[in-house]
Amino acid sequence: MSNNKKKDVIGYTTGVYDLFHIGHLNLLRRSKSLCDKLIVGVTTDELLIEYKKKKAVIPYIEREEIVSNIKYVDVVVPQNNMDKVAACEKLKADIMFVGDDWYKNKKWKQYEKDLEKIGAKIVYFPYTKGTSSTLINAILQDMRKGKID
Repeated sequence: MSNNKKKDVIGYTTGVYDLFHIGHLNLLRRSKSLCDKLIVGVTTDELLIEYKKKKAVIPYIEREEIVSNIKYVDVVVPQNNMDKVAACEKLKADIMFVGDDWYKNKKWKQYEKDLEKIGAKIVYFPYTKGTSSTLINAILQDMRKGKID
């Protein structure tokens, strides 16, 4: 008797998920539509400071809790470093999901080649125009300074 059970497709995406907004939700919804199991790497506070030289408004533990309670997300893991290929290999991910704002980025073109070597691929989704945590942060700062009512 042979076991014809199809292997689940594992998807992986990462993000800071600070000031959670519709762009985040769109990425997670679209990602889950293309895989059976969606694993989300939430950037740790330490990596954010090291990589982007800034602090999150919402601490890691709370961002992890928010993301883990989104219905499209199956598993949340901490993103402690920027090695996407090692993460996909460790998590046995078949697909890495990312916004298309990275599509022509040289580093992501290299990720595509490296992921192909381990049997994984990248899927780029349209970036949600008009919203980002950076934009929300800027608006909040302007409000605090009395520039916006």
